[in-house]
Amino acid sequence: MNRQPFSVSVSVIVPAMNEADNLPHVFATLPTWIDEVILVDGNSSDDTVAVARTLRPDLHVVTQTRRGKGNALIEGFAAAKGDIIVMIDADGSTDGREIFSFVSALVEGADFAKGSRYAPGGGSDDLSRLRSFGNRALTGLTNLLYGTSYTDLCYGYNAFWAHHLHALDLDCDGFEIETLMNIRAVQAGLTIHEVPSHERCRIHGESNLHAVRDGLRVLRTILRERFRQVDASRTQVALVKGEVASSESCATS
Repeated sequence: MNRQPFSVSVSVIVPAMNEADNLPHVFATLPTWIDEVILVDGNSSDDTVAVARTLRPDLHVVTQTRRGKGNALIEGFAAAKGDIIVMIDADGSTDGREIFSFVSALVEGADFAKGSRYAPGGGSDDLSRLRSFGNRALTGLTNLLYGTSYTDLCYGYNAFWAHHLHALDLDCDGFEIETLMNIRAVQAGLTIHEVPSHERCRIHGESNLHAVRDGLRVLRTILRERFRQVDASRTQVALVKGEVASSESCATS
């Protein structure tokens, strides 16, 4: 049952693969008023699911059918029942206590609340110079191509109203999922609000993120979506011209 401070229900999606050592910390930061926590397990070989169930008996577990963070989130989103969906990481880098700020932004009028490590009040203990440079470059390119004013493109802490899920139309498997969400949110005309967030270092284990490989996937996503937008505009123009021509033909016949 949902309790104060919000009258809407909130689902939190946690994609995880072999994160048993990190989950006690992650779940300890989640607010008590969260209605639903969905763990999307990427077929972990450790005790991720068992630990998660011990920490939160009401946990909803989804077993991932494919691979990749993007696919895990998509499957988690599909299972969510809350009015608002929040996505956080299972490695301890995102602080569940910040969920209040994300939900507040949505309740106050935003359609999509986007975490930013570069917005005033945000920060990171984990960004290397290479990752920071790449992120800023990709963010700048996105702002140039899409007319946005994002400060942080590649960050996995986001929240949105569940009824906008269809507008995002997510269809990727990898770490580029955050970029795709940010681009399609603006393409769909959603009201986007950046929320300052502080990223911490992974507590245990090693990240599956590869700066160069995943950076290139993000770049391809940015360019592919731009060309997709252009093609859609051309198709729309062609349809309109066809309708006009048809109308003129009928009028003269």
